[in-house]
Amino acid sequence: MNIYHLSHIDLDGYGCQYLANACFNEQHGQHKYKLTSYNANYGPEVKARLEEIITAIKREKFLGNDDEQIILVTDLNLTTKEAKWLEAQVMEVGGKIQLLDHHGSGEKTAEQYAWYFLDTNRCATLITYDWLQKHYDFDKEKNFAQIVKAINAIDIWVSDDELFEFGKVGLGMISGAREINRTLFPAKDRALKLSLIEAMKNHVEKENAHILLDDAIHGLKKLFFQQEEDNTKDNLAAFYVTQLLSNDKQRLTIKYRGKKGLLGYSLGNTSILGNTFLVENPDYDFYMDINWRGNFSLRSNNKLDVSKMAEEIGNGGGHPNASGGKIKEYRDSFVYADIKNFVQNFIDEKTA
Repeated sequence: MNIYHLSHIDLDGYGCQYLANACFNEQHGQHKYKLTSYNANYGPEVKARLEEIITAIKREKFLGNDDEQIILVTDLNLTTKEAKWLEAQVMEVGGKIQLLDHHGSGEKTAEQYAWYFLDTNRCATLITYDWLQKHYDFDKEKNFAQIVKAINAIDIWVSDDELFEFGKVGLGMISGAREINRTLFPAKDRALKLSLIEAMKNHVEKENAHILLDDAIHGLKKLFFQQEEDNTKDNLAAFYVTQLLSNDKQRLTIKYRGKKGLLGYSLGNTSILGNTFLVENPDYDFYMDINWRGNFSLRSNNKLDVSKMAEEIGNGGGHPNASGGKIKEYRDSFVYADIKNFVQNFIDEKTA
């Protein structure tokens, strides 16, 4: 069975994926489950991720995979138009859909589709927990009950719940986990957040759990990014992301006037990331990071005058090894490949 799990990008959304991972990994030896996770914020990104999932299912079918294909959507509501499109697509590929949500804005859609389960009295993590228990015999020992209770308390704002303050710390912890860009490296970003929810589970039954968790957040992040030598959290995160860039540099490569560069997206920290990447990858001539507004930063290591590049492609400037500008015509996307294609085509047009 192939399960494609799309969920929201807050504590509740990742809480659903935390449970799904625990459930299907726990039962992997007994059943053949392949779980692939995706995340989206509300709005157009939901459709973009669903399109990715449909493409993945079609690829599996093309390769002769006859396993059952299930799309699981949690903590996200669909419009009637989106639901109609999704159902038609899934019928075409012979799969199934299950949506578990608690947002009242989806009431009209829920009334029209049997696979759309809506309950406004529980958070999505609690709905998912109950669903996994019912259909997959998950968590007989109730090991996850308290962490689910904490997420429910903060997500639907049960302020008199004993775990409300603990949930509040967890909510901020997940929203503040921005060290890894989820557009570039969604699996690694998700892994960080699920590791933090695992830490929540390990703290939830301790005395003064909310204070202990709050005190531990910095160390938990350092532990995730830890390498052979200790360092500050920010440096460890920068080294970690730089390694991700180096490992995946073929996918991220762009060209400018015969020079080879790497294109990042909304990574920030350009001086550290750019310079470290260029030192570790001497075959690259420049590093470029662009954000959703089209603002970009450029770095080089004496191999390209990036001030001239910035001027040519974005009316920018700066120093030979550190410059920036803005592509006014920039069109953002939720898919990195589209961002890269736009930037490369734009550079090619400017330098033709």
